[in-house]
Amino acid sequence: MTRTCALTRQEKPVEALVRFAVGPDDVLVPDVEARAEGRGVWITLSREAVAEAVRKKAFARSLKGPVQVADDLAELTELRLRQRLLSALGMARKAGQFVTGAMKVKTALEGGGVIALLTARDAAEDGRNKMRGTLRALNHARRDAGLTGPDVPHFELLQSAEMDLALGLENVIHAALMTGAAAQSAVEKANRLARYIAQPMEEYTDRNAASGVLLSADQDERR
Repeated sequence: MTRTCALTRQEKPVEALVRFAVGPDDVLVPDVEARAEGRGVWITLSREAVAEAVRKKAFARSLKGPVQVADDLAELTELRLRQRLLSALGMARKAGQFVTGAMKVKTALEGGGVIALLTARDAAEDGRNKMRGTLRALNHARRDAGLTGPDVPHFELLQSAEMDLALGLENVIHAALMTGAAAQSAVEKANRLARYIAQPMEEYTDRNAASGVLLSADQDERR
């Protein structure tokens, strides 16, 4: 399914866009799950794109009528995306698909079944490097074994305190999402937040990552 970005007028898959809906009193609100009824506007999934759409009054132009647009709409959208990710992590934990603690995460990575690694943005550098090394070894081993599909991604999007509060835990620094529907939903939401804030998604295939989207080798060569 595709939609047209109201700012660039480019048609894109809905996964590459974020929807905004007109709420009560003609106030525009982020509809990050694209479920709100009524009039809506799609913008490229990027904080810069949303901020530019606010500056250029792209929302009113697309809706062909007056609408109240907050000056900090880009920040509010990021907050909503962040809240959805934290909620999804909580669901993954309840489903038994979320592991925390450096040793438990390292064991999970070595044992298989991990679909994403998460590290707090305020993690100590030595701990971060050790976990990266384990993930790098895992992804190389998967490729050596001829396994298909993308490598296990590594997200650094949230502060430890954010995860502590949302998950009802203490000192969450390293975490792993394990195979399962709830965990997969969390990965998808992490991917969207990473893409929105242009936060690279770590992965260890000797390729670059940009704007939260993994690039193939031929795309890297064209950059």
